[in-house]
Amino acid sequence: MKVVVAGAGTIGSLVAAHLARVADVGILARREDHARALNERGLRVSGRSDFTASLRASTDAADLGEADLVVVACKGGDLERLAASLAGRFAGATIMTMQNGLGAEEIVAAHGEWPLLSSVTFMSGTRHDDTHVEYVLDTATWIGPYRGTTAADAEAVAELIRSSGLAAEAFDDLRPAQWSKLVFNATVNTVAAMTGLPHDFHFAQGLLGDLVRDLVNEGKAVAAAAGVELREDPWEMNVHATRRGHAHHPSMLEDVNAHRPTEIDLISGSLVREAGRHRVAVPLHTAMVALVKAKEASYS
Repeated sequence: MKVVVAGAGTIGSLVAAHLARVADVGILARREDHARALNERGLRVSGRSDFTASLRASTDAADLGEADLVVVACKGGDLERLAASLAGRFAGATIMTMQNGLGAEEIVAAHGEWPLLSSVTFMSGTRHDDTHVEYVLDTATWIGPYRGTTAADAEAVAELIRSSGLAAEAFDDLRPAQWSKLVFNATVNTVAAMTGLPHDFHFAQGLLGDLVRDLVNEGKAVAAAAGVELREDPWEMNVHATRRGHAHHPSMLEDVNAHRPTEIDLISGSLVREAGRHRVAVPLHTAMVALVKAKEASYS
């Protein structure tokens, strides 16, 4: 099995390193020095796994040869650029998107006729440097068919991921799971980004807990209007996560702390756009989008 992981951030690194234990893996990186470091030193995983993977890395998709599977695991803000770089490449591959929010599949589909799988992941980690990522949350990646693929294709990729030591589950229809994570993410990420709090007990108690619940309820109303029956209750997901025993730093909080662009457009932005299509009022999520964008503007 030949796999290319497009995107060498935290999630891309975790996926690539683990899959390198069971497949021939290449990484499509953004920076030359990053690709060179991976080729020279390999990719170390610590935390819930402890090993160093050997793999190939390049900033040019042409250098990585053909592939059976391409996993697109970049941040939402990099997706258009990365998808464009795949155009004309990997003709025999299935491409699987692994982004938060809605709309990643359409962006990739605009650049080629590949069969597409859609996925969302709850696993997380900490990127210590270009060649070292810590595996923190060992929760599952959910996979479903999108264009030119079937539930059997989703299960085959889920089995490959499970064989590498990561958790994965396949679905006939990913939307109920995808929307559950969308509502959860649009709520937790924005609240963390604006308060500076990690995802801890504050998100399920007191005035902040009330705000979180109201944001969740807005998201659930949009899902209902879109005809999606959520697989998980995002409020219960939130409460469960706050009881893990350690506070998790959502990716949007990490981006804000590092003065990086966030994924607000693909996460909360997509929820607000869906609300507009279905004429559902979401004043709280609309306000959170405006506040996070203002926070990004404050960097300069």
